[in-house]
Amino acid sequence: MTKAIKRVGILTAGGDAPGLNAVIRGFGKTIIGHYGMELIGFRDGIKGLVENRYVNLDSSALSGILTAGGTMLGTSRDKVHKYMIDGEPHNMVPTVQDNLEKLGIDALVLLGGGGTAKNAKQLMDAGINVISLPKTIDNDIACTDTSFGFATAMEIATEAIDRLHSTAHSHHRIILAELMGHRAGWLSLGAGIAGGADIILIPEIPYTVDSITATIKTRISRGSNFSVVAVAEGARDAKDAADYQAAKLLVQAAKTPEALGAAKSHLAHVEDAQREHTFKLARELEAATGLETRVTILGYVQRGGTPCAEDRLLATRLGSAAADLVDRGEFGVLVAARGQATEPVPLQEVAGKVKLVPTDHDWIATARKVGTGLGD
Repeated sequence: MTKAIKRVGILTAGGDAPGLNAVIRGFGKTIIGHYGMELIGFRDGIKGLVENRYVNLDSSALSGILTAGGTMLGTSRDKVHKYMIDGEPHNMVPTVQDNLEKLGIDALVLLGGGGTAKNAKQLMDAGINVISLPKTIDNDIACTDTSFGFATAMEIATEAIDRLHSTAHSHHRIILAELMGHRAGWLSLGAGIAGGADIILIPEIPYTVDSITATIKTRISRGSNFSVVAVAEGARDAKDAADYQAAKLLVQAAKTPEALGAAKSHLAHVEDAQREHTFKLARELEAATGLETRVTILGYVQRGGTPCAEDRLLATRLGSAAADLVDRGEFGVLVAARGQATEPVPLQEVAGKVKLVPTDHDWIATARKVGTGLGD
């Protein structure tokens, strides 16, 4: 007979994103008010889970957090099976098991992105009842249509591109807007299309300066003496993209700990050398076109502030759906968004995988049809 679930833990891990508090509220109100269970919130993600730092969450604690940005619980990027103590990695899964048992917690819900899905799977493999919910502004979590945080970040990035158009037009400049997204182009592609960017550069399509220059010169010949370029932080020119891919392959091919360490060090060196790629591109475009070129980096502005209505709705739906799964005793899954519905997806299908923009995706086809340059 399956043990009745009476007490549930919840935490937020990885980078913050708009909508985290809305999910905590959606899950908490359902699990407490509808199912009559108790809810415990762990502070600062995996760190709080390991260190047994928590707070009791009741209806009053969940009141007024729907519109708040960030996370009321705090967050961290720790790995439960490689938890760093005095510079050395330790497997803290047994410690987590002990903490949950002492607190009488029957199930654990983790809100986070790809790294959190990996943590959830580690805990699942140890026999802990876990559910993961998809959080990231990058929209790169496998097996879900979208993630909470993405819609708000795209709204913020779109507004920035809107504003850059007027100053670029006034000064006859090229303005490069660098957006987040890690190694996926969803945020830059969506915001670029919505904001009418003249050129969109994403990691999935390596660019050449010659191609971008040609697009800008064509615009100049048609009377448009300015251009706005949406640049994903992971976008690279063809040479840098090849160097990065080669470095990643070395990591994957490493057979010994020594080789792996050397390969990871080389990859870090390549990433560091390419960190200023947007400024490098700006210099190259100014030299090639004769137009003054400026860079705007949105950075963490895209993560902060009040979640938009779409993210609040998504967060509440997914949080409530996760509570339903807890009540049914269905664990070891990610609560995926499927259109206007939800679907539990086994964690082994999600952990360690990334959802990139397919080069035949409808958004890319749309961008090309309306005349947006993609740098290839």
